[in-house]
Amino acid sequence: MKTKNIFGVLSVIGLLASPLATATENPEILSAAKNAVTRSDHEAVAKFYEDEARQIQAKVEEQKGLLEQYENKSYLYGRQAQDLQSHTVALLRKYEQIVNEDIKEAAAHRQMASRLGQSDHAASDSQQLVTVGASRSE
Repeated sequence: MKTKNIFGVLSVIGLLASPLATATENPEILSAAKNAVTRSDHEAVAKFYEDEARQIQAKVEEQKGLLEQYENKSYLYGRQAQDLQSHTVALLRKYEQIVNEDIKEAAAHRQMASRLGQSDHAASDSQQLVTVGASRSE
């Protein structure tokens, strides 16, 4: 009987921990972020990080609900209740850290996209001035 309980707890912990793969571990997004050159590249990377932050935030809310259930109905889980509570608190901490990191990355890429947009706009304005100046001198 103890073996079943231990196996059950380990299974639940494994299931709860499995979605911890983040964008920072995703080689495709790391490559895209590293090779982002244009404004649209940075905007796409920022959107990816924002979307991931939203997904992880949904997991945070789900874990908060589970934690509340574990705390309010610990009698249903017996000795495993404390293990489940502490594991859920650890997951919450990890998920919140991931959300914060993703938000910072998204903000950084939005800022880079904005700078590139401003420099593109300034370059097109100066090019228009040169064109207008050249046509007046003719």
